[in-house]
Amino acid sequence: MKLKSSSEFIAKSLEGSLEEKEREIAVLKEELRRIRERLRNSIVPVEEMLKRRGMVIFKKEAKDDTLVPSDDYEEVFYEKLKRYSFRLFLRDLIKYQHGFSVKDLIHYSTEEVTREYLDYCIECGIVIALKEGRFSLSRVPIKSFGITLEWFVSKILEKEFVASTIWGVRFKNTVKGGDYDLIANMEGKILYMEIKSSPPKQIYDTEIRTFLDRIDEINSDISIFFMDTELRMKDKIVPMFDIELQNRYGMKRPEIQRMERELFSIQDRIFILNSKDNIVTNIGTALNWYFRKRG
Repeated sequence: MKLKSSSEFIAKSLEGSLEEKEREIAVLKEELRRIRERLRNSIVPVEEMLKRRGMVIFKKEAKDDTLVPSDDYEEVFYEKLKRYSFRLFLRDLIKYQHGFSVKDLIHYSTEEVTREYLDYCIECGIVIALKEGRFSLSRVPIKSFGITLEWFVSKILEKEFVASTIWGVRFKNTVKGGDYDLIANMEGKILYMEIKSSPPKQIYDTEIRTFLDRIDEINSDISIFFMDTELRMKDKIVPMFDIELQNRYGMKRPEIQRMERELFSIQDRIFILNSKDNIVTNIGTALNWYFRKRG
């Protein structure tokens, strides 16, 4: 009896300790949320910075074209998007958006992981179940994963780096036109980011040229050419940048410097990144590099 009583006492003590720790963690999370909110409220909105530069926005953040659930599910969805396999899964959902089975989605993950992702997408309402093991997106058409990726990267800058952001931006009366994928206020600096969901083989020299032209037009302090791929950037993307820089500056073209792995810098203010290992860490590496070298 004594042994049983001792075991029950220890079990109750541990249970009480766990509940107390969970309450402490919840309090700390809420405090962190409030601190981040106060920091965001103290940041000058990036729209104001652009307005001072004569950049007039007429379109931004077309959320209807994103594959993003309701606000109740947004935080979990954001965390899942940090997984490369989940982003690849969402691309397949969009590819087969009008009707698909589990087998259509087993390209980059096991069937077990695929079913887990699919169950979550049904739960949060972006997928609906049809008959006989078939599914579809709850809202169609979704043009591409690219717009959802822009939303996700903007959330990374807001949540992880406390920046003011806008994405999917079009301006009035600009020379180059087109969409600026993401613009942010990063410690009073204008950050412009081009975000590619396509693999390197689908990127062409015109896109590199447009990216560099837009840097000049917006006069950004920090510029990032980001590709959501784990493939090497050195094989095609970096040589394309080198050719375009040579076309612009000849023998005086700036050097493309490897920071680490497949992350590159041009003059410590233009960065070429992929998403291998960790997308948040890779963006952080570019920001750290800029503020240590130039900021």
